[in-house]
Amino acid sequence: MSKPVLGLVLGGVLGVFDGLSALVSAPNDPAVRAGIVGIVIGSTMKGVLTGLIIGWFAKRTQSLASGIAFGLLVGVALAACVSLMQKMSGQPAYYWQIMLPGGILGIIVGYATFTYGAPAPRLTRTAQS
Repeated sequence: MSKPVLGLVLGGVLGVFDGLSALVSAPNDPAVRAGIVGIVIGSTMKGVLTGLIIGWFAKRTQSLASGIAFGLLVGVALAACVSLMQKMSGQPAYYWQIMLPGGILGIIVGYATFTYGAPAPRLTRTAQS
């Protein structure tokens, strides 16, 4: 499986668990319980986008360390955007509860795409007559 496709699939699957982590991080908040379906859908979409971006990056470089660092950066950055949108809409901002799982998702997807994704095909020059 190519690195972008692996990142896309893995990001989507882990995005579901990222969204469900809201039930653990804010178990007594009635707004979280009432909006869990929207939270899971949004986290899944965020995970898909994160995985696609990380997979694209993994296809372009050969460094595992930079892939993991880039995964963390993308995961935290997209989660920070969600936290800021939440704050701007007048809701209480759950920065750590959103950004921590997003960062973990990015690290896992960054590691997996570099380790298990198919390498990009090597371009070879053809002999000219």
